[in-house]
Amino acid sequence: MKIRVLIADDHPLVRDGLRFSIERSGGDIEIVAEAADGFSAVKAAKEHSPDVFVLDITMPRMNGLETAREILRGDPAAKIIILSLHDTRAFVEDALELGARGYLTKDTASRHIIEALKEVQAGRFYLSPQIAHILVEKGIRRTKARRSGRRAAALTGQERKILQLIAEGRTGKEIAAALEIAPNTVHAHRTNLMTKLGLHKQTDLVRLAIKEGWVKL
Repeated sequence: MKIRVLIADDHPLVRDGLRFSIERSGGDIEIVAEAADGFSAVKAAKEHSPDVFVLDITMPRMNGLETAREILRGDPAAKIIILSLHDTRAFVEDALELGARGYLTKDTASRHIIEALKEVQAGRFYLSPQIAHILVEKGIRRTKARRSGRRAAALTGQERKILQLIAEGRTGKEIAAALEIAPNTVHAHRTNLMTKLGLHKQTDLVRLAIKEGWVKL
């Protein structure tokens, strides 16, 4: 069964480029409608009931996100790919949160359109490689932040105080005097810190504490 596609972009050259890529790929994908603005795209959607919509994000009369929202209002299961010059994280996140299943940048859209259409039609997501890279980086940073938060939360108040003093370069005796505890207790706390954080050297402990912002210097 053919994948029936609607392409909406106000630049004829962009539509021509996508059409050429689709026609060259074989006969399993068919463009059933084209539009030069969002209003026309919504109208064409009702007339042709495409399987997948490819919507430019900056169209006149109604931009791509507004058009997607209107189409999804009529059909919550609509499969939408956003086409854009922008590869910033905010644009991508807005599109995906709205309900788009794909995001292509115009500079590489002709190379990726076939794979994108097939993936989205199959119920999966598709992002241009550079877009996927942005989101993966964000996910890694978020995971690191959560891990750091969990490790920080595992430290007791006394361990935090000792960690701060260690980072300031205080000796065990100086820390014991400052906190009015025995030197052996300082040593025990330092050992617990290393165990909890999976470290083996005090220099690594200080480096991690500074990097994660657990201490102030």
